[in-house]
Amino acid sequence: MGIELAPGNNQVGVFFVDFELPAEVVLLDSFNTTNQSILVVGEEQDDYFGKTSGMGFTRLFINAVEERPESEAILDSMFFNLDVVSVNGQDLENPKFYSVHRLTEQLQDTLYYNFNELSFEENPIASSEIEFGETKDTTLMIPVTEAFAEELFGKMKRGTEFNNLFTFREYFPGVAIKAREGDNTTIGVNLGFETGITTFFHYPGDTVATTYEISTASSRSFNSVKSDRSGTPTAVVTENQVAYKTGGIVGAKANLGMVIRLNTEPIDEFLDTLSGVIFNQVIFEFDEIESYPEDQNPLFSGYLYFTDESNNFIYNGEELLPLAVQRTGQPQIGEDENGNLVPINIAPAQMLLNPSRTSYSTDISSHFNAIFRGQIPRRDWIFYGGTFFRRSSGNDDFKRSFRQFKVQDNNIKVRVIYSKIR
Repeated sequence: MGIELAPGNNQVGVFFVDFELPAEVVLLDSFNTTNQSILVVGEEQDDYFGKTSGMGFTRLFINAVEERPESEAILDSMFFNLDVVSVNGQDLENPKFYSVHRLTEQLQDTLYYNFNELSFEENPIASSEIEFGETKDTTLMIPVTEAFAEELFGKMKRGTEFNNLFTFREYFPGVAIKAREGDNTTIGVNLGFETGITTFFHYPGDTVATTYEISTASSRSFNSVKSDRSGTPTAVVTENQVAYKTGGIVGAKANLGMVIRLNTEPIDEFLDTLSGVIFNQVIFEFDEIESYPEDQNPLFSGYLYFTDESNNFIYNGEELLPLAVQRTGQPQIGEDENGNLVPINIAPAQMLLNPSRTSYSTDISSHFNAIFRGQIPRRDWIFYGGTFFRRSSGNDDFKRSFRQFKVQDNNIKVRVIYSKIR
């Protein structure tokens, strides 16, 4: 009210600016894969990431009060079932091979990381070729070897090994599940009552078979990863928690623990040129990600975590959640117990794969405004392509697949729309 408007006086101008953020890759350290509920089993070959191999290790579970086969029971068949909840790969019309091996050492009640591995028997107790085609979730029934079936069925009927869970695991420490080199496909195996050993048997005179189940419910597990990056752009990545340039491309790969580090210094450089502006919209995006095979899905989403010079995540004191860019429209700062203003961690901004599956983006307008007003310091970011995680373990999508994506350096952009009075 009371402001006189005239041509050339107090006109609102709208400006559009794009600028790039320099990026590097970091191989995370101490990548805990214990009890993620999904076993990542696959063999992949990629021009950028190299050869990545994944094996799943898990204990087995029996219900000691469940009725066991009696001495006169007759074995019909025995299968190792894999509850497959995801298939990510190439040439799925061609058969893929999976094998199950008995462990020769116990899983301990400790944390396991993606570089850990346990010893197992060379000859599998079960193996089979599978043609997935269009199927992405199914239960695979893989026949076990005759020798193993006879051994295990004999223990079921008469052995003290099935008296309780402890004696059973002493006899049978667990299994390792492997894929075949060159198959270029990864499956996610869901642990629980659907993954394990099913035994079909009958008694003389029976016309219907009875079953006895050994499952992976309530069983400790972990994922093991081997990476051979020789001859690829990521071969330069030799140390954990160190940022590396890998030519004109950067990438992130789940379960391997490779993430993208983003240098946000250009944000300061841009903001230093401005005064008296209002940011209408600020979008951060990985634009035009590299193409990928039809049946090989990229990461679904990710978050922008704050990082320090050592490429570690940053926490507020004893909080379990690492600090991250917050969603636009949500508070960016709050008071700590001493009344000091600090970044808060209530609603992290999620970078989503767009419907055309060619880019990731998120709105960071509120975060941008908070930096411009001096409410929070500008920090570098790590793009982490999984569930927003806690310092403690727990299910995390970035530890439950080999999904990946790659993007050209010049396609990592901040797109700013702002207004000012002139």
